Amino acid sequence: MGAKNNTAVRVSEFIITGFDHLSHQKLLGSIILIAYVLILFFCSINLSIVVADRRLHSPMYILICNLAIVDIMFSTSSNVTMIAVVLAEMKTISFNSCITSMYFYHLGDATSCLAITLMAVDRMIAISLPLRYNSILTNTRSIMLIIAAWIIGLASMVYDAVIVESLPYCQPIIRYVFCDYPAMIRAACVDPGPYFQIPITVFKWLWFLVGHFSLIFLTYVVIIFTVLRLKDKGSKKKMFSTCISHIIVVSTYYAPKLVSVLLTRIGVKLNLTERNALIIVASVLPPLINPVTYCLTTKELRTRLINMLTKHRVAIK
Repeated sequence: MGAKNNTAVRVSEFIITGFDHLSHQKLLGSIILIAYVLILFFCSINLSIVVADRRLHSPMYILICNLAIVDIMFSTSSNVTMIAVVLAEMKTISFNSCITSMYFYHLGDATSCLAITLMAVDRMIAISLPLRYNSILTNTRSIMLIIAAWIIGLASMVYDAVIVESLPYCQPIIRYVFCDYPAMIRAACVDPGPYFQIPITVFKWLWFLVGHFSLIFLTYVVIIFTVLRLKDKGSKKKMFSTCISHIIVVSTYYAPKLVSVLLTRIGVKLNLTERNALIIVASVLPPLINPVTYCLTTKELRTRLINMLTKHRVAIK
């Protein structure tokens, strides 16, 4: 892992220049701000409804709450920086803040992957083993699985933070829209290639992305096989409808990543503007779609939200 040059300097802060190449910056910043507010609103709604109603204290809703917490952390770690850069024109970020936001961004990404996988397993058990669902996946076991997922995420991201913190930096410039591992590696005065090929890093992302995507795919194979065996069309429709929310969430999480991988595999090289555009979509869209989808497509959450809004309107009158 040789350095590009020996002009490393002590960096106390970075200048984020990723938006300099993008047009309509204020409009883009306003869209990101609105998206972030909606993320906080819908995640808070989901959390408050489930916490307040003891009837919803079940594995499925505990997992929805976990995803809401993950979405808040993931979006905050990136969106706040982008909003500050574009709308407040605060382009500088301290070295420690950059590493911290990078850590929580990738922690959010990893725990999102784990949360989505747990939710897939939950749906598989609920559909394929409905009579044993409550005995197999209890609230206690759900919480234990969530805690295990967070421990795995926290531990797996430490290595990246240590690598980034130890690198020499030639100039305090981040050419991307916020601090993440690739942005900081490319800001250092080292050859970035080897740092993307470190065995532990490659294994980690293969495990998170390929491994978990394969597991989710297998859960849906089991679900489809189970549903197709049902004779009642109404039951089939009901079973598939319970998975719609999760399918949307899986699609929005993996779509940007699969696009990036496929473009790389076919030899398409994205320029800096295109890379930043893809990064923005990947950091804004999933945490926005997740809470909105579960809030509006899950009957219990949707009904309680409508009741809350109706009562509030009556109180105002």
